[in-house]
Amino acid sequence: MNFYVLTLFPEMIRQCLSASITGRALEKGILQLDTVDIRDFSENKHNRVDDYPYGGGAGMVMAPGPVVRACRSIQGKIEIESQKVPRVIYLTPQGKVFDQTMAEELSKEENLIFLCGHYEGIDERALEMVVTDNVSIGDYVLTGGELPSMVMMDAISRLVPGVLNNETSAEFETFQDNLLEYPQYTRPEEFEGKKVPEVLLSGHHARIEDWRREQSLKRTRENRPDMLEKAALTEKDKKFLHTQE
Repeated sequence: MNFYVLTLFPEMIRQCLSASITGRALEKGILQLDTVDIRDFSENKHNRVDDYPYGGGAGMVMAPGPVVRACRSIQGKIEIESQKVPRVIYLTPQGKVFDQTMAEELSKEENLIFLCGHYEGIDERALEMVVTDNVSIGDYVLTGGELPSMVMMDAISRLVPGVLNNETSAEFETFQDNLLEYPQYTRPEEFEGKKVPEVLLSGHHARIEDWRREQSLKRTRENRPDMLEKAALTEKDKKFLHTQE
């Protein structure tokens, strides 16, 4: 998986992704990261990339020229190497909300370009010319697209084969079947009077799986009932939820 990030703060991206699991995947060559400083594509002698908005208003808007030139420099390289037009993801509160399903879809791509806006946004003409996907990580406003892009890359990376040491981890965790994950425990068996549930010590794998499924159902109902509408529920699941009413 090759990540390309168009940003005004390339070091911010590199420092974050070079740590922990993504950092090890980069060292092994499983992931590739290329950060592109949009300022390098400015034709202004001061490397300015923003200007006042037409029509007035607060703040500044990123000009179309540097953004389009920066993006095309990467698009052209990818198209020559892979013969495929890459997806360009613009991080914006106006986009489709990022979720695990989207992460799974994007993890199947060979190349992804992330466009990080700043100030009051990017000139609409640039977005119309280069962006393929508008994506939001939630209904709130951040100072730029760097943090959302890193959230997305982290979630996507976990689904790329070889990134996680335990290949089943990405599959059996939170949001599996649109359900929240069950509680997890480790040693010691008792901590400050709180004990690990007996079923987890039983060694009876079928009972443990049943318990975990029930806990996922309970947690989802209590914390994210909206997710149950999309959850892949069996008749056994529905019967269990009915007994909890």
